[in-house]
Amino acid sequence: MFFVVIVIGFMTLSCSSDDDNSVATSNLTLNLSGLEALGSNYVYEGWIIVDGAPVSTGTFTNVTFPQTFVVNAQQLSSATDFVLSIEPATDPDPMPAATKVLSGSFSGGMANVNSNAIVGNFNSSAGKYILATPTDNDNTNEASGVWFLDNSSGSAVAGLSLPELQSGWKYEGWAVINGTPVSTGTFTNVNAADDNAATSPFKGNIGNGPAYPGEDYLQNAPTGLTFPTDLKGATIVISVEPSPDNSPLPFTLKPLAHTVPINAMNHTTISMGAGPVTSLSGTVTR
Repeated sequence: MFFVVIVIGFMTLSCSSDDDNSVATSNLTLNLSGLEALGSNYVYEGWIIVDGAPVSTGTFTNVTFPQTFVVNAQQLSSATDFVLSIEPATDPDPMPAATKVLSGSFSGGMANVNSNAIVGNFNSSAGKYILATPTDNDNTNEASGVWFLDNSSGSAVAGLSLPELQSGWKYEGWAVINGTPVSTGTFTNVNAADDNAATSPFKGNIGNGPAYPGEDYLQNAPTGLTFPTDLKGATIVISVEPSPDNSPLPFTLKPLAHTVPINAMNHTTISMGAGPVTSLSGTVTR
């Protein structure tokens, strides 16, 4: 009988100890708009900032909202901010990546989050481009190249006015040709050639073109397209891309876009307009 009492007492203490060590949890609900699915090697990850340090709230790939995550209640109540990042699906680093998509501060039980502060504010973005193919000696295919410069004064100057991006992001130009987006290259400086100026498979064989972002579509066309082409009627786009990039397709943020007029003149400055997605936003509720 004495042994039975000892065992029961031990079980009671064990249960009591387990109850004492349980961690209270609370729900965190994300209701975000504008996000697109990432490539198979990347995930979105939420973070709350507690005492200045990031605490993960979990990862997701489904971009249908609202979504709810169970997190530590004490940490959640103490959180000052929420941040959303793009992370490798297999991620050995426990800290957030440089590529952060949304952020906002909690006020009471809610944080209004957006991409303006953590990616860039594109409200004042503007763009100009010309049709030209300066990387070959053939003057018959000038409508097969697009360069983001303004030559209306007689001298070439930068055609893009864009904010400096936060770490983890780059700009990328695109020509959407018969429904297929074809990159002009990535860049961070509107006053310099893009990153693939010397290595582009599409450009001609006599040089890299002017010292501004752009591309000549003259050879090695992607499957389903033929180069040289005619960009009149195509859509020219500037997107904001994660770096490293999650996909060969344009990311959801597209601050500038323009359909090339059918009657556009070669070597003549053409103005762009606002793109379809200039910011991402949403609410985070605790």
